[in-house]
Amino acid sequence: MKFRTFLSLGLVSAGLTYAQAAFSDDSASIERGRYVAIAADCVACHTNPVDGRVFGGGYALKTPFGTLLASNITMDKETGIGSWTEEQFTRAVRDGIGKDGEHLYAAMPYPSYTKMTDQDMHDLWSFMKTVQPVSNKVISNQLPFPFNIRASLIFWNLWNFRGGRFTPDTNKPAEWNRGAYLVEALEHCNACHTPKNFLGGDLKSKAYYGTSLQGWYAPNITNSKSLGIGTWSKDDLVTYLKTGSVHYYVASGPMGEAIEHSTQHLTDSDLSAIAEYFATVNGPEIQNGRLALSETDPQMRRGKAVYEYACEACHKHDGTGVTTMIAGFPGNQVIRADVTDTLIHTVLVGGRGAITHSNPTGAAMPTFAWTLDDEQIAAALTYIRNSWGNSASAVTASDVAKIRSSVEIKQVGPVPDDWSLPGFRAGLKNDSLQK
Repeated sequence: MKFRTFLSLGLVSAGLTYAQAAFSDDSASIERGRYVAIAADCVACHTNPVDGRVFGGGYALKTPFGTLLASNITMDKETGIGSWTEEQFTRAVRDGIGKDGEHLYAAMPYPSYTKMTDQDMHDLWSFMKTVQPVSNKVISNQLPFPFNIRASLIFWNLWNFRGGRFTPDTNKPAEWNRGAYLVEALEHCNACHTPKNFLGGDLKSKAYYGTSLQGWYAPNITNSKSLGIGTWSKDDLVTYLKTGSVHYYVASGPMGEAIEHSTQHLTDSDLSAIAEYFATVNGPEIQNGRLALSETDPQMRRGKAVYEYACEACHKHDGTGVTTMIAGFPGNQVIRADVTDTLIHTVLVGGRGAITHSNPTGAAMPTFAWTLDDEQIAAALTYIRNSWGNSASAVTASDVAKIRSSVEIKQVGPVPDDWSLPGFRAGLKNDSLQK
């Protein structure tokens, strides 16, 4: 079983050791706290997939300002939070202040967690006290000067942070308010899907408009019909968050992990509440003034040749893919988005869909970094973005080169001779591929 699958299932079932003897009189609080930890997706950042020690820290969080290592939040007294009080834990989670008064970096999403209720914080602490201790000293701050000076976070907070609990909207139904709480507080969807200012804080006027993060593009998830998920039904979004796929969309990358470790384990009522909330999150609409490139365009001809050789076997001649397994392209707003980071990243690095109860295999896409050069990848993506009714700007070789230089590409096994770049071109026997 893959580590991520084990980790996710372990958190939900028996992957964490309960101190039942000590906390048997508060088992309900522990169980509620376990659900809060899942909804808050704590495991994603605080567990290093290299060693697999749950909540043991050490996972590298790459920010525009440098790298941070997620802290050890197990009950180890020397290297974790075993010597902390509930008050200190609550202050760290909701206010971004560590045990000794140090300011925490907002890679730990306390600007969202500040909205957590007192009950959820208490239950989360009850659960965290049952987590098996892991001895792992982590030096979280790996940032270069001057970003490694924690005192500067005082000014960051003045500009970007507003503490306070979630306040229900009395004009909205209970389901909507539950959805708003889950989205804005626990699931902290804004952390990935909201554009940032020059300091890395949320541009709240553009909440959920989509933005780039760690080489991926988190798309617009407003109710915009032209840019967001406004064409999705409520059931569509519930299905996506529960299974990792719907229609042409298959979750991968950071969103795949969020579904795998968090949203697939939420109750149906909570998923329905999230969908109810997002149906009311307004976003901008655009007029479709971008004309699709002509099939006779040189880059389109090159792209079609690459697609037919390297992509068509899985994504089909008509680009529809395979339902629940392989992404389809017609009408896919991620394909048509102005930012192409995720598309390029996926072609270069590959990846798999989320492993969920309904999709236990998580069909994988191989890396093409070793078989396609920047020009070929750009041409293929341009073709995909302007075929089957899609219309979007062309991808350039420099766009691909930028992402290629920023991601870690691992070759798994030898590349067959007929898939090497010269062999690829020779086997294709198509002048349109040549630059």
